[in-house]
Amino acid sequence: MTIYFYGADEVPYGCFSNFSDHGFDLDGSWWPTSEHYFQAQKFAGTRHVDLVRRARTPLRAAELGRDGSRPLRRDWERVKDDVMRRAVGAKFRAHADLRELLLSTGDEEIVEDTTTDHYWGRGRTGNGKNMLGKILMRTRSRLRDEVR
Repeated sequence: MTIYFYGADEVPYGCFSNFSDHGFDLDGSWWPTSEHYFQAQKFAGTRHVDLVRRARTPLRAAELGRDGSRPLRRDWERVKDDVMRRAVGAKFRAHADLRELLLSTGDEEIVEDTTTDHYWGRGRTGNGKNMLGKILMRTRSRLRDEVR
C-alpha cells in the first residue's frame, strides 16, 4: 500500500510534510520546521539565512526562499537534495514519535501527493520524481539501520 501525504495537518502522515511543526537543531541553530531550514540554505553565507529561519510560518519561509530578488547560491541545484536529506534526517532524529511513525511504514512507498510539484512530489501527471518521498524512504532505511 502506497502512503500518500501532503498537508501538515493530515492524520497520521502529515508530519512527513516539511511544513509540519517539528523543529530541530542543525548547523548550530534551531529551525522551526524542515521547510525553514531548506529554504534558508538557498542563501547560505548571507544575511537572508536568519531572515528565513525567523519567518513566522513555514509558508512565509517558503515565500522568502522563492523570492527571486534574493541571491540564490550558485551551487543550489547541485546541493538541494543533500540539504533536504539533512533537514529530514535531523527532524526525524529529534522526534521519537515521528521516527516511530516513519519506521512503522515498513517498506511501503511514500509519496508526496502534490499535483503542483513534479520534482519533490508526484506532480500533475503522477509521474513526478517524488524526491521528498524518496528522501523519507532513505531516511527510514538509515534510521532502521541505526536502531539495529
